[in-house]
This record gives sequence, structure tokens and C-alpha cells, in this order.
Amino acid sequence: MLRQIHSLAGLISALLVMLIGLTGAVLSINPALERLAISVPAGVSVAELAGRVVRHYPGAEQIQRTASGTIIVYYSAGDVSGVDRVDPSSGMAIAPYAPPAYARWFKELHRSLFLDTPGSAAVGITALLMLLVSSSGLFLLLKRVGGWRQLARPLHGNRSQRWHAAVARFAVAGLLLSAVTGSYMSAATFSFISDGSQDEPDIPATTSGGTPLPAARLPALLATSLADLRELSFPLAGDSSAVYTLRIRQGDAYVDQSSGALLAFRAHSNVRESFELIYQLHTGEGLWWLGLILGLSALGAPWLAVTGIAVWWQRQRAKPRIANNSAPASADCVILVGSENNSTWGFARALHDALRQAGQRVHTAPMNQFSSRHNAARQLFILTATYGDGDAPACATHFLTNVAGIAPNQAASYAVLGFGDRQFPTFCQFAQEVDAAMAARGWRRSLELALIDRQSPQEFARWGSQVGALLGHELVLDYAPAHPHTHALQLRERIAYGEEEHDPTVVLRFIAAPLPASAGWLKSRLARHRLPRFEAGDLAGVMAPGSSMPRFYSLASGSGDGVLEICVRKQPGGVCSSYLYHLLPGDRIEAFIQPNPQFRPALGKAPVILIGAGTGIGPLAGFIRNNTGQHPMYLYWGGRHPDSDFLYEPELRNYLADRRLTQLHTAFSRVTNGVHVQTRLMEDADNMRRLIADDGQVLVCGSRAMAASVRQAMDQILAPLKLDVAALREKGRYREDVF
Repeated sequence: MLRQIHSLAGLISALLVMLIGLTGAVLSINPALERLAISVPAGVSVAELAGRVVRHYPGAEQIQRTASGTIIVYYSAGDVSGVDRVDPSSGMAIAPYAPPAYARWFKELHRSLFLDTPGSAAVGITALLMLLVSSSGLFLLLKRVGGWRQLARPLHGNRSQRWHAAVARFAVAGLLLSAVTGSYMSAATFSFISDGSQDEPDIPATTSGGTPLPAARLPALLATSLADLRELSFPLAGDSSAVYTLRIRQGDAYVDQSSGALLAFRAHSNVRESFELIYQLHTGEGLWWLGLILGLSALGAPWLAVTGIAVWWQRQRAKPRIANNSAPASADCVILVGSENNSTWGFARALHDALRQAGQRVHTAPMNQFSSRHNAARQLFILTATYGDGDAPACATHFLTNVAGIAPNQAASYAVLGFGDRQFPTFCQFAQEVDAAMAARGWRRSLELALIDRQSPQEFARWGSQVGALLGHELVLDYAPAHPHTHALQLRERIAYGEEEHDPTVVLRFIAAPLPASAGWLKSRLARHRLPRFEAGDLAGVMAPGSSMPRFYSLASGSGDGVLEICVRKQPGGVCSSYLYHLLPGDRIEAFIQPNPQFRPALGKAPVILIGAGTGIGPLAGFIRNNTGQHPMYLYWGGRHPDSDFLYEPELRNYLADRRLTQLHTAFSRVTNGVHVQTRLMEDADNMRRLIADDGQVLVCGSRAMAASVRQAMDQILAPLKLDVAALREKGRYREDVF
């Protein structure tokens, strides 16, 4: 419900929020510009200022002090009237005063859209919608990352989702403040609430009536600090009964022009003081630094509106459209789906279609709809993501409650498939809870719980093979989420290792492919001819010719290195790895970049422990290559034989020499008394504990089996410190990129 409120309010107000955000950002600069242009003397009284002004402006009628400290004098000289900005130190004119035309234009647009009362009402409604969007967005953001303490953790999702959340993280506080104060001021404009305005104090019935004294000698003005002044109006010349009108931060007063006595004073009410504080917080007037912060936050509004619309549109496109959906009571198989952003529905649709092609009657529905009507099916498949800090996605929030109230069908069995990101401590937690709840309720499990990392098409296809074996016929699940725009790359260099081996390895370095000669004159000049932006540790998605399923390879370089570098082992029967292995310099491929910001060395000087095996060295070598600051980096890497596949050996020797790499520990399995990398970790346990105690971060890259062995070894190593991998992972100090 909260997401729907956020989306609806955001869509309704998007255009006006962008307009008000941009105009607000422009206006936010004014307080800082005014503050730069003035110098406010300390310890000066209103009387001193008035005396200085009168010396240069005998016909002074009024002195104003703006919130930023600018002193303005209104005066008459004969038949001529004017307004000047004056120097408070001397009372001399600086320049005629006139607010910048652009500021007036933007202020009118910001306040009322040039439409007077209707425009002011539209702006007020937009402020309310902005308050609703900001507050709901903040709750969604906290739920997504797992609470306040996790607010700075890396974000996941597609590019639009990540950018939307990243900018929201920066701008939400300022937008909330602007929305709250803007709503309050709009309500005050239309008198829905009081702004605390009050009548002036009663005009004194009598005055001293003596000879007027110079303003500089009036006791009431001498006792008033310039810092408190808002406005001082002079009495009419020649009228002995006239008085000075003094408006200060604390209230309004009248001052006798002969005796200088304070004849009347009315203090501001608390409501009025609150209104003025809210006005300051909204405009930044008198708080130039806050104005700049609000302006920067306001600049985020257009970006949030655009990315928010993009996220909404992607969610609409991914909404479930299940063709040939059988009735629940007559289905052989039931597929229940739990998805927050609808991406899991694509996998469910692929399973639905494959099961139908295999002759099954299939019913697919959201998990919240699970009821006794689904009990007739022989097989129940549950595909679910996990939202935020281990929570259920929106369409599965009632599932566990429903399960508790439904008697299990002893003739049916179930299988749970979880979707998540392994970098997060709560990886597929809700899927695990669902699997455990079904088993505890007495349902018969047909397949062990399977977990899909980052929507891996390969893992989904492997799970499909297990489902096919369960049902007794082949089941092909060939599905991959829509991938981003691809880039043409040309192979510049290949370095082969272990060519005599059954599964050799090759390091491939690509550059941006030149446009073909047939591209035409205009396109050749307009088209982008450089590598896309990426960093070591990001992923390159490559599809072999004739395949729609991308294979992902960790990048061993950043775009700043001038090449896109991957490390590929030719897998037996591997279509994409064979395709890449046989590429020759000059050959072209198409690839897209999938950012992987979770898998990078943390900033700072804490030691970084890099652990990998085989081609997992790729991104680790990239991290070391970019360690030009010579921060402590320790590499533990396992290969097969030093004579055939010591990957990156020359580069690693150079990195040790120039101290980009602090220590290198290798392990080879196909030599006499061969060992694996986890053995090296155990042998160096004391050093490992020292590095972890110094706030060290661990990055692991390699096969799933290797990563499991490393976790086991690390748990043993960390036990004396009363730590384990789970605790480090919770703090973002243990990251894996496994395949």
C-alpha cells in the first residue's frame, strides 16, 4: 500500500515538483549572494545606524534590515523619492536598491506559477503531495536497506532503481523540510492556520511634545541592537505628536521623538515567532548555509521525478501477464509468486509456459492468494524474492498466515525457489522462511530449497532441469531478464594459459570497436566510439551467437585502463566460454555492463584481503592494478599448476615490486603435495586475524564450492576473535562474487 501511495502521489505531482524544485534551487542562492555582498558590524545600535543614515539622507523615511543583513533606506529629497542600499558602517549609499529581476521572476513562478490565487493553491497542493512522496519514500528506502544503520549500504536493483534510491538518500532530508515548511506557509496564506500576525500596539495618546532629538541620541534606539532591527520608520517632520515606529525581532514599538522613551511595545506571539522560523527554514533567508543545502536537495527533485517515472514504467511493463492460466481447482501444477518489483513474474511466466508445453495444466497466482482452492494440485512451486531486510514482498505479505490455516495435501508436494542478491546478509531469507513454514506445516518437499543469485539465467536453467527430472520429462527454462543496451567491442589482445589442458584459460582485452565502413558519414561522426563506463569488479554480459541467454564475466579492469578485460576458462560444453576462447585479435563481440558496486574494496586505509581461485583472480587483479595509493592488499589465490595456469604472474610480480600488492600467497592443487587456497589461509591464520582486527575487509571471487570452503576456513580462523563470516558480512566487510 505504501508503495502505491508513493507512486500515485509522485506521478500526479511529478511535473510541478520538478518545476518547484528547479525554481527553489535558483532562489536558494540569493541568501548566500546577499550575505557575500554585505558586512554587518557588531555592537552597533539602531540609534547609531539611524544617525549615520540621516547624515547622508536628511529626508530618510524608513530604514529596513533584511534577514540577510542588507540595510535599505527609503528617502525623499524634494519631489524625488528613492530606495538605496547603504553601508551600515558609514550610512553612505552603496547603490540603488532593486531586487534582481530574475529573482522576482523565479519567486513569482515558485510561489504562484504566475496565476495568482489559483497558482498559489496549486503550489500548496504540490507541497502537500511532495510531503507525502518524501515521507513515504523515506519509509520505503529504510525498509529496502534494512533500517537507519544500513542507510549507507550499497544499493541493489536495476540502474533506474539504484539512481532513484541513491539521490533520494542524499536529498530526502532537505525535500522533507521544504515540503513541511512549504505546506505550512501555504496553509497560512489561505488562513487555514494563523501566521501569528497581530495588530500594532496602540498609538500613544500623548507624547512629550518637546523638541525632537537627533535619532542617534534617543535612549530607546540606543538600547536596541542593529542585529534585532527589522524596520525603523521616521516621524513626519514638523509634527511634534508623531513618533518613531520600531519593528524588531521581538515585537513592535513606538518611540517618543523628543524624550526617546519607549511609549508602547507589543511582543510577538509564539505563533508569530514559529511562523518566522518556518519562513527562514523554507527560504534560507538569514541562514544562507541552509539555503544552499535546501537548494542542492531541490536539484534532486527533477532527477527523482524522472527516475521514479522510469521505475514505475518498468514495473508496469513487468506486470504479470499469464496466458492460458488454468483454474486453480483443475490445475496439475500451481505456481505462486512473491515479487516486489514484478521481476520474479518473468521467471514464473517462463516456468508456466514450459510446464504447459510439457502437457501440464498450470495455474499461476500471487502468493497472497494461496488458499484451499489450490490444494487439488499435485505440485506446488513457490517462486519468491525477499524485500528489504528479510521481509516478504508486497504480494506475499499474508502467505505465512494463510499457510498456517490450510491443511496440507498429503498427495501434493512443493518446491521453493528464492531470488536475491548474495551480497546481502538476508539473502533469500523470506524464501527460507517459506520453505521452513511449509515443511513445519506438514507439506512434503519435492526439491530442496534453491536460491537464485542476481537473477542468474544459468541457475534458473539448472533448477529447471531438476524440475524436469521430478516430473519425468525434459524441461528447458530459457529465460533471462531484459538486458541493457550492448556495446560493440573488438578484441585487441589475448593471453592463453594451459593450452595443452582440457579446459584452458585465456585473458581477453577488448577495446571499443570501430564503426563499420557501411555506417555512413553522419553516423560515424555522431556515434560514440569509446568504452562504456565500468569499474573492476563489475560484470560484462556476453551472449554467444545464437543464444539469448547472457553469460556474465567479472571485469578485471576499469574503463580508465583503456581496455575491457575478462578472464575466461573454456568449460567442457560451454557455449559462451568456447565462443570467447576461440576469439582472435580483431574479432568483435557485443556486451553490456552490469554494475556490481557491492563487490569493491572499501575506501580508507584498512587492509584488503583478496581471496580467489582460477579465473576468480580477474577482478582481484583489477583491484590491485588500481591500488596506486599503495594501501595494504593481500592476495590469496589458488590455481592448478604453476607451469600452466599461473594467471597474471608477471603483473603480480610487478605489483609486489611497486607495493600495489603487499603480500602474495599462492596455492596449486596439481603439484606434489598440492593444496587449495583455503589451506593457505589456515597456514597464515595469525596474520589473517591481525588483518581482520585492523578492520580488514575480505573480498572473495571464484567458484561456489571454493567460496564455501573459504567461508568454513575463515570461520575457524575468526573463532578466537569471537567473530565469524556472518558477522563480517553483516558489517559489509565480507563480500563474495561467486559463479
